[in-house]
Amino acid sequence: MSSPFCPIFLSLSILSSDRREEFSFMGTPLLAGLAVAAAAYAGRYGIQAWQAFKARPPTARMRKFYEGGFQPTMTKREAALILGVRESTPPDKVKEAHRRVMVANHPDAGGSHYLASKINEAKDVILGKSKGSGSAF
Repeated sequence: MSSPFCPIFLSLSILSSDRREEFSFMGTPLLAGLAVAAAAYAGRYGIQAWQAFKARPPTARMRKFYEGGFQPTMTKREAALILGVRESTPPDKVKEAHRRVMVANHPDAGGSHYLASKINEAKDVILGKSKGSGSAF
């Protein structure tokens, strides 16, 4: 089984059987050293990758609520954002969304009169009852 491409194996096959066992034990520390070096490099790379991960800039996260100011004339898009629905949502779902948002922002429960009027205006715009800018404020 000697191969011209493997000079170490060729030299070991020439030796007597007693000497072959001696050379096989000499390779074990070499392999152990290579394994330790590979583990050290992998650990170093892992630490560098972790530090780069921690130092990355924060990414934009999904926000649950609309964070913009109000436009002078409310559009269907703005009304949908206020109520948390799509512009093509059926009327019964719009009314449910209006009720849910209004409970959270009703003036009797400590909410703002301005926000309550904007929520009502958003419902009217989506349902097509007014053209917008019907806010009392």
